[in-house]
Amino acid sequence: MANATPSPLKVIPLGGLHEIGKNTCVFEYEDEIILLDAGLAFPTDGMHGVNIVLPDMTYLRENQHKIKGMIVTHGHEDHIGGIPFHLKQFDIPVIYGPRLAMALLQGKLEEAGVAGKTELRTVGPREIVRYGKHFFVEFMRNTHSIADSFTVAIHTPIGVVIHTGDFKIDHTPVDGEYFDFQRLAEYGEKGVLCLISDSTNSELPGFTPSERSVFPNLDRAFSQAKGRLLITTFASSVHRINMILELAQKHNRLVSVLGRSMLNVIAHARNLGYIKCPDNLFEPLQAIRNHPDHKVVILTTGSQGEPMAAMSRIARKEHRQIQIRPGDTVVFSANPIPGNTISVVNTIDQLMIQGAAVVYGRDKGIHVSGHGCQEDQKLMLSLTRPKFFLPVHGEHRMLIKHAETAQSVGIPAENMVIIDNGDVVELTNESIRIGSKVPAGIELMDTAGIVQANVLQERQRLAEDGLVTVAAVVSANGELLTAPEVHLRGVVTSVDHNKWRVWVKESLEMGLRNRWDQYVTLEKGVQVDVDWEGLKAYLERELQGLFRRELQTRASLLFLMQYPQDNKPLVNQNQVTQTRRQRSTAKAAS
Repeated sequence: MANATPSPLKVIPLGGLHEIGKNTCVFEYEDEIILLDAGLAFPTDGMHGVNIVLPDMTYLRENQHKIKGMIVTHGHEDHIGGIPFHLKQFDIPVIYGPRLAMALLQGKLEEAGVAGKTELRTVGPREIVRYGKHFFVEFMRNTHSIADSFTVAIHTPIGVVIHTGDFKIDHTPVDGEYFDFQRLAEYGEKGVLCLISDSTNSELPGFTPSERSVFPNLDRAFSQAKGRLLITTFASSVHRINMILELAQKHNRLVSVLGRSMLNVIAHARNLGYIKCPDNLFEPLQAIRNHPDHKVVILTTGSQGEPMAAMSRIARKEHRQIQIRPGDTVVFSANPIPGNTISVVNTIDQLMIQGAAVVYGRDKGIHVSGHGCQEDQKLMLSLTRPKFFLPVHGEHRMLIKHAETAQSVGIPAENMVIIDNGDVVELTNESIRIGSKVPAGIELMDTAGIVQANVLQERQRLAEDGLVTVAAVVSANGELLTAPEVHLRGVVTSVDHNKWRVWVKESLEMGLRNRWDQYVTLEKGVQVDVDWEGLKAYLERELQGLFRRELQTRASLLFLMQYPQDNKPLVNQNQVTQTRRQRSTAKAAS
């Protein structure tokens, strides 16, 4: 009897496609799921009040009983930053990853109060880990902009899938940890079913320069700085930070570190041996003021113009302890991530206005990417020689260009697919195709939790058109007891504030005259109940119409109405009759 046709392997990216950030991928075979990374992204300018952006994890919430564990390739935020948030929604039995990433993640989980929701296990190069009954994963050393980074070989019932993680080909790595080309080539010789590969720099020809190539240019910046030297780079760029600390020793400068994430990464990297320097190289910010300017280095966060990062606050003159003064040199040892360029150049302008000499730009050679260019990608493809190819981690044009590069080294176009977040890629021994689609999108988080779409829309309206607040007090007889309070915030108007109060008062009084009877319940001529909420909703609609007509915008309205809270008989029959007579007279007069 012939064996049944094996089930397809499903590869489902939930983030990292047609975008930069929130890299998250699902591997599913029959009744088992393993996850690869769970990153975050940062909000755009229109996401008011949002702190981070996560992938929509509906699919994993619905299938959490299948989850056997997670692979972590390295410790960048766009690969591990989402894990604490996901653990609040579903369990991940075990997470395997490199030492530095696990150390950083442990702190995140403890801070989020979810450290007990999973088990963290560190792995070393060429270590093989089993997940459930269908998956075996081998971790292989690669080179990237953070120490302790892995490419993984995922063994499945239908073949081996290699996921590169983020990588570049660095022949002179700062930490001496070389890319494991031999193991990759062995897999290529045995047969790789599918290569899933980083596409970030697929538009750029050539090789990405080695991280070590930055050293002489940073050395030049140290030599030329006559006063204090302020350097900002990615907090997670352990190799870059290591070189900066090495140069600080060479030039006899003490180092003060600003920024929580920078302090955290340096502490973990030193504990694990990825950064080696004496304790007396560091000085607290308060103490560093006692040293001559030419003996000082301030290493800080803020290379991407993040509003709350230390360098951004220094540029805005909002930092309590550091102010720029003539003679300072500021080095931006990072290129702006797409979307951050305006924030970065504004920060540079503000620093220059205050008298700092700012060293920045690609031509200065003070930053290199951690992602491989076209020749790096060709080498990866040539070593692994995959049957099928799936470009990931990049915007759409990057995925297209990576696919073209794969075709140039002999992979047929029909053996690769360009996908989006939520697409289900079905792999068999003989085919690769896009199947169904799972929910995919974004979840926005602020300090209070998930920001729903309607809340974000309200924030957008507040930002665009402003806010009007109206407070009114209505008596048991349906009359205004005092003139309403009216406040306009962020609203463009040429009308005097007192006139707005008159208009609002007239609108409310007219609404009460015309509709009061519709919201009152009488028993034997005695008023026993009022539909206050219905009345409030009606008056709010009338006010919205007033503001739209007069302002020609859709400013948000906050209408506060105070009224009697009990449902006891409020007035006697004579009072009701008198009030109705007064309203009838007013209607006839109008």
